[in-house]
Amino acid sequence: MTATQNTTTLPVAPVATARRRRKGSKRGHLPIALIMITPAVVGFLVFFAYPTIQGIYYSFTDFHVLSAPNWVGLDNFRELLGDDVFWHSLLVTVYFVVLSVVFGILISLVTAVIMHRLTKSTLIRGLILLPFLISGVIAAMTWSWMMDPGLGIINSLLVKLTGHPLLFFGDSALAVPSLAAISVWKSMGYNAILIFAGLQTIPASIYEAGRVDGATEMQMFRRLTVPLLRNILVMVVILTVIGSFQVFDIVQVTTKGGPENASLVLQMYIFNKAFTQFDFGYAATMSLALFAMLIGITFTQLKMTRASESDLN
Repeated sequence: MTATQNTTTLPVAPVATARRRRKGSKRGHLPIALIMITPAVVGFLVFFAYPTIQGIYYSFTDFHVLSAPNWVGLDNFRELLGDDVFWHSLLVTVYFVVLSVVFGILISLVTAVIMHRLTKSTLIRGLILLPFLISGVIAAMTWSWMMDPGLGIINSLLVKLTGHPLLFFGDSALAVPSLAAISVWKSMGYNAILIFAGLQTIPASIYEAGRVDGATEMQMFRRLTVPLLRNILVMVVILTVIGSFQVFDIVQVTTKGGPENASLVLQMYIFNKAFTQFDFGYAATMSLALFAMLIGITFTQLKMTRASESDLN
């Protein structure tokens, strides 16, 4: 009995020693871990946390750069509620977002399905992604030249087909759709790659079962592909909505908000208030309102689409 007790108690000391060594080694890694995360923490505090807090503070002040901020409380928000230009720019932005999201997601989804079903060429996939790698300024300049009413290649073709050119950026009815077309072209490749990655996670046996049941390609696309891509599509929609609400570069290069404020998106109005009229306090108020709207839209989309659930489960 004594021998048995001795054999069962002998390993206790080595186990306890090993545990103490592991704890000591973990404590020894702490300084290295702190050194590794310090640049990220400093960058977050300097370039995100501090500007965000300062922007929230400026939204409650009357700040015109050359003078010190003057606390005005909720006056900027009251002015915002009665600002017709703000509400007009918000409607223009919503119109742009709807066009960009609807046509962008549809085109990206079809493109991703074609890549998944018809081609495995990495060259073609790279070419589809190429527009996303181009800066917004370069894309806007290129399309503005192509849509030029006098020298643009698109209008040259339209003249041959219809006999007259179109003022894509000079017509109030065409300005926002033209900007949305540029946005869709630029983001299509990135969204298509994301959806294509989601398509690769769908088991091939599901499509084989659909073919055995006599389903057509369109039926499988509508009843199998789209429901099984719900999580990916929700993410793509949210990213597209947020990116579309923040559109600025292509508007600044092409229309600058014209003609007659027909393409004055919210970001452009904020920019004009801040850097043309130097009313940074009111511009910060509009930025805070836009930030709140984006948070509300994101959580609403997640809740309505049940993004945390998956049809594969």
